[in-house]
Amino acid sequence: MATITSDVLTSPPTAPQTAPEKGPAKSQYPGALVVVEGIDGSGKSTQLYLLKRWLEISGYRIHFTEWNSSPLVKSATRRGKQRRLLTPTTFSLLHAADFADRCERQILPLLHGGYLVLADRYVYTAFARDAARGCSPHWLRNLYSFAPVPDITFYFRAPLDVAVNRIVAGRPKLKYYEAGMDLGLSLDRAESFRIFQERILNNYDQMIETDNFVLMDGTVRVNKLQKLMRQLVGERVDLARFAPKKK
Repeated sequence: MATITSDVLTSPPTAPQTAPEKGPAKSQYPGALVVVEGIDGSGKSTQLYLLKRWLEISGYRIHFTEWNSSPLVKSATRRGKQRRLLTPTTFSLLHAADFADRCERQILPLLHGGYLVLADRYVYTAFARDAARGCSPHWLRNLYSFAPVPDITFYFRAPLDVAVNRIVAGRPKLKYYEAGMDLGLSLDRAESFRIFQERILNNYDQMIETDNFVLMDGTVRVNKLQKLMRQLVGERVDLARFAPKKK
């Protein structure tokens, strides 16, 4: 059952699908993993940054990682985007290679080393976005089956129009793949982006129960949402394990 908090959701999500056939592998380690998910413009990155700064200032042992940030595949992804060569499967495999590299070199070693790892997007981004591009959900689950299960996954949910307007207002031009133009949804980039994000949003909603997301209302004031996020992290994670040692 997903955790439902107060002031987190203004409208009921789409009914969840059946439980996934295969999910991230469970593992035992002294660290903890906190994840944020949501469509573009939901406010997730802002909230994770504020949480990160609060923990850093307090001296906690933390590590931050974000989606699609491994130098191993960055050049290949960039070239593929520039030449518009990426099929949905190729795009998905590049992201999986990126995640596998970060998981092996950063996430797992630091979890085993007793760090609190904060992830801006995790495997659920692939489950939502790559499935919206037509990849098989079952195939995606198997592809990422090696990933450790987060201690808490915050799902920041904002109404589609609110999230899309935030992105469109802040960008001079939407990028080709960002807007889902490779899918032939619309000749207009803004409209294509909206349709693509709606598909992703629906996929996220279907994971609320099966993946135990903690719903957060992306329209709530930033400071109020941050206060709630810190409270929930404190309830789910023993922060004292990551606090600086007293001299």
